[in-house]
Amino acid sequence: MKSLAQARGIAVHQPERLKDPATHAPLRAADVDVMVVAAYGLILPQAVLDIPRRGCLNIHASLLPRWRGAAPIQRAIEAGDAETGITIMRMEAGLDTGPMLLRESIPIAADDSAASLHDKLAALGGRMIVDALRSLDGLAATPQPAEGVTYASKIDKAEAALDFRRPAVELDRRIRAFDPFPGATAVLGEATVKLWRARAEPGTGEPGRVLAGDAEGILVACGEGALRLLELQKPGGRRLSAAEFQRGTAVRPGDRFV
Repeated sequence: MKSLAQARGIAVHQPERLKDPATHAPLRAADVDVMVVAAYGLILPQAVLDIPRRGCLNIHASLLPRWRGAAPIQRAIEAGDAETGITIMRMEAGLDTGPMLLRESIPIAADDSAASLHDKLAALGGRMIVDALRSLDGLAATPQPAEGVTYASKIDKAEAALDFRRPAVELDRRIRAFDPFPGATAVLGEATVKLWRARAEPGTGEPGRVLAGDAEGILVACGEGALRLLELQKPGGRRLSAAEFQRGTAVRPGDRFV
C-alpha cells in the first residue's frame, strides 16, 4: 500500500507508535469516513479509533473468535486447523474483540506454509474489504461469541528449534507454520540447519536419528512416526532440496538431528 501510494503521489504517514497525540494530527487532517487496518502490529488507542466518522475496520486473518492476536495464520497451521479465513470486524479497544461484519472461510491445504496461506488470505481479505466498504450501511454487526476464543501469540525465534520427541505430524505443521519466519531449525553435527519442507511418514527409531537418506529426502525418527526432510538450508546458504543438500553434506543412517 505504501509503495502504491508513493507511486501515485499520495502522502504516506508512518508513525512507529500512536500513543503520542501529535502523531494523530495527519489522521484528523485527512477527515476520513472509515479507517481500514490490515496486519498492523499495535493496538490502536481509543483516541485514534474515534477519529473516523464511521469507525475503523480490521481485516483479520482468522475466523474470529478463534486466533485473536498477532500470528493467526501461523497458529492455525501449527494447530492443525482444517480451515481458516478472513473476518472483517469493527475495531474497539480490546484485542480483536470487535463485532463482525463479514466472515468467509477457506481450507488449509496439507502443504500450505504460512507464506502460501498468507497470500491466499491477502487476496480474500482484499476482496472482502472492498465488499464491506461498498455495502457498509447494510451490514449487520454481529458480536463475537464468548465460546471458542483462542489467542495467536506472536512468533518467537526461540520456538524455531524442533523437538524430535514430538510426533512427526506436529513437526511437519510447525515447519510449514514457521515458513518464512523464523524458519524451523535443528542441529546436525555442529551446524544449525533450517528445515523448510517435510512430510510425516511411518517409521520408528530414537527421536532425531536418521533412518535413511536418499534423493527422496532424509528420513528422521520422531516421537511418533518419522519426518522426511525435503528442503533444508545450511548456515549462510540457500534453500536446497534434500538431494542437493546431501551432495554437499553427507547424511547417513545413524546420524542425529537434535
